Amino acid sequence: MVETSETRYRVGGMDCAACATKIDTAVRRVAGVADVSVSVVAGTMTVRHDGSSDLKTIEKKVTGLGYSVSPFAGSAAPAQDHGPHDHHDHGDHDHDHDHADHDHGQKKIDGLHGRDHAPMTGSWWQSRKGRLTIVSGAALIAAYAIGHLVPAVASYAFVIAMLVGLVPIARRAIMAALSGTPFSIEMLMTIAAVGAVIINAGEEAATVVFLFLVGELLEGVAAGKARESIQSLTALVPKNALLEDNGQTREVPAESLAVGAIIMVRPGDRISADGVIVSGESAIDEAPVTGESTPLRKGVDAVVFAGTVNGDSVLRVRVTAAAADNTIARVVRLVEEAQESKAPTERFIDRFSRYYTPGVVVVAALVAVVPPLFLSGAWDEWVYKGLAILLIGCPCALVISTPAAIAASLSAGARRGLLMKGGAVLETLGKVTMVAFDKTGTLTEGKPKVTDIVSFGLSGAQVLSRAAVLEQGSSHPLALAILNRARADGVPVPPAFELEALPGKGVSGKVGGETLDLLSPSAARERGALDGEKDARIAVLNDEGKSVSVLLVNAVAVGLIAMRDEPREDAEAGLSALKSAGVKAMMLTGDNKRTAAAVAGMLGIDWRGEMMPEDKQRVVGELKRQGFIVAKVGDGINDAPALAAADIGIAMGGGTDVALETADAAVLHGRVGDVARMIELSKRTMRNILENITIALGLKAVFLVTTIAGITGLWPAILADTGATVLVTVNAFRLLRIRT
Repeated sequence: MVETSETRYRVGGMDCAACATKIDTAVRRVAGVADVSVSVVAGTMTVRHDGSSDLKTIEKKVTGLGYSVSPFAGSAAPAQDHGPHDHHDHGDHDHDHDHADHDHGQKKIDGLHGRDHAPMTGSWWQSRKGRLTIVSGAALIAAYAIGHLVPAVASYAFVIAMLVGLVPIARRAIMAALSGTPFSIEMLMTIAAVGAVIINAGEEAATVVFLFLVGELLEGVAAGKARESIQSLTALVPKNALLEDNGQTREVPAESLAVGAIIMVRPGDRISADGVIVSGESAIDEAPVTGESTPLRKGVDAVVFAGTVNGDSVLRVRVTAAAADNTIARVVRLVEEAQESKAPTERFIDRFSRYYTPGVVVVAALVAVVPPLFLSGAWDEWVYKGLAILLIGCPCALVISTPAAIAASLSAGARRGLLMKGGAVLETLGKVTMVAFDKTGTLTEGKPKVTDIVSFGLSGAQVLSRAAVLEQGSSHPLALAILNRARADGVPVPPAFELEALPGKGVSGKVGGETLDLLSPSAARERGALDGEKDARIAVLNDEGKSVSVLLVNAVAVGLIAMRDEPREDAEAGLSALKSAGVKAMMLTGDNKRTAAAVAGMLGIDWRGEMMPEDKQRVVGELKRQGFIVAKVGDGINDAPALAAADIGIAMGGGTDVALETADAAVLHGRVGDVARMIELSKRTMRNILENITIALGLKAVFLVTTIAGITGLWPAILADTGATVLVTVNAFRLLRIRT
């Protein structure tokens, strides 16, 4: 067993899958590197390496390619290498992108290794890429003007115009080749442009170079918007917070808040940290974080999240997570890590591209050489067609078709409280045919509620009031259910005297001259307080899966209070959505069979009851053997074995550590319907990927035929590449607008 470390970097300036390919290929060649994962949209790189690796060498490799790089604070963490890892094969093609000089404390590299990658922040024309495109366009216009005025020097003018854009491209082609990527788009572009000049097609060469830069610029803008879609979540957290310190309130940076600190949140302010309310009650708008449209009323001991908005009154909140570990920060981090994980489709296309690009070079060479040598073709004509095929064949649009769609989908899901940990998870979700749900806290609220109040001689309000009197101060879930119902109904709850807990039986006390007892049915039966009619009522309530408490006043049974953990409001609709999508559902619960049958009957779902964690795991295994693709939905703790055994484990929770980090996916705001939404998002994503692949290959096929037929030339060929890349990217980012 080899001990390895994992270091994460922020990489500035990546705009497409080709950027990731270039970096991945270069870093893998560093001694001691075991695995590399690069996310274009997140702008991150994770390197798994052993002790022999020189991190400075890794950073120099990346900066040598023209990108900025800096390690995340405290990112190096030891990991155990349990065997071979999946080394991702990447297509040997590359777009280069111009990015700004981010020094990060490193020396600037000049000459061949000058940084040409400018980030798409601010207006496009302010980036180095934008300025290069503008200068190249101006040079092309100037060449046309000079050629019109002085025809004798027209060819020289176009060559100069071409060199304005081609020199940076050629330099990057050389850097990519030296780093292990000889068949990059820059190299193909350089060969095509130089070849065009040799056969006296300088005007087209200059035009092609300019169109290439325009396509790259558009791609950079699109990638920048994708990156913003998830990073904009971090802007939800306010920069400052009002900290209570020694009886005084002062404004401090939110990132400096320590766990345990008390902050004050004014009405209308965003909450600056994850925490628990210690005083106050207010409506909290959680839409920015979870997508929940209705503000939730929260009071003392309720959990609140950073970035949510305090509604109508002052709150005091105890901080429970540092800035780097709050819900939004963890969501962003998990999505970034997920974008580094490749889907099976993406890995296949990467491997395909690795052989496809050299194949294109061979085909282009054959087209240029065979007809003149063996079929009496004209050299100029067929070399021209061969150069066009070089540009048509670039797999850029094909390679970006999958990661662009997956990145957009992961971001869209995260902004709506649907977390999926990687492309493989996203892809598998769309294939799910059976969803196995836990009951408590998943299909149900996880909190008992008073469902029935049966009175014998007193009013329902009087029965509830007396029961609430006895439960004051108790934290038992059934006691809280009675107190919450009393509060909701506005019944009086006077103070009680001589309260006494009766272990295993109930509680007793005195109030207003009455002796009160709230007992289990068996304890009430022991005291002779139940007759046949009352026992029959209790039996009916028990058959409905409800727990019953019996209220005695002066030893006489005067009422029954029935409680049950009720289904979530959207549980029935959520299960119906799954059924409509052709996905079956089942409930697996550790509760007794009577309760399980009652809840399952309300929801119209198949069920298994009285199950231990290992039983749930066994049932999941049986379903898989029957041919189902199984998703298991639970709370991520007692369902851990079943979550691990399922094809996809989905944790249901409100942003807790368990919900975010245990399973393959997580539903942050705990809606059953979100499971169906997650599956539908996966299906939409796979349809989008298929559309992208069709666009990429379809355009290439059309232009390949028209080029060989002599209908189109070099500049339509470059449009077949850059145009397809832009179309594929724009189509993928339609997923960002999905309303789940």
